[in-house]
Amino acid sequence: MRELILLRHAHAEPASTGQADLDRPLSATGLAEAEAAGKWLKDNNLRPDCVLCSPARRTRETLEAVLAATGVVEHRLEDRIFEATPGTLAALVDERRDIDRLLVVGHNPGLEQLVALMTEGITSEYRGMPPAGIAVLQFDREASIEPGVAKLTAFWWP
Repeated sequence: MRELILLRHAHAEPASTGQADLDRPLSATGLAEAEAAGKWLKDNNLRPDCVLCSPARRTRETLEAVLAATGVVEHRLEDRIFEATPGTLAALVDERRDIDRLLVVGHNPGLEQLVALMTEGITSEYRGMPPAGIAVLQFDREASIEPGVAKLTAFWWP
């Protein structure tokens, strides 16, 4: 079995005048949420083998807090995660078939729609993924990433 852990970035500061969306940092609340997410992953023995992270500052800061709790693992920034559709995210996951437990740190609505697509088979079934929310999906090792292929084994939020 393979596991896919989807982590939405924690609460971010609103953009200041002239600030690019990519450059928004975590708020104090967001930092606490990210630390709690890392603790939850560690407490549930969900240390990823590899991490793909959006290049946005808020996702990078979320990941830093998580890795401080779980321990550093192979990770890389992936430009395609920012503003990704569920199809783009599914393709990224499918490219990493060699990873037993993959963590993707990204944004809504793409993450919550990917959860719905992989578990329910359609994106209209998504019910929301709060900031710093975590969804853990499990599927057969040889399964292609496609609608309805996964089972939601855990869902957590701070």
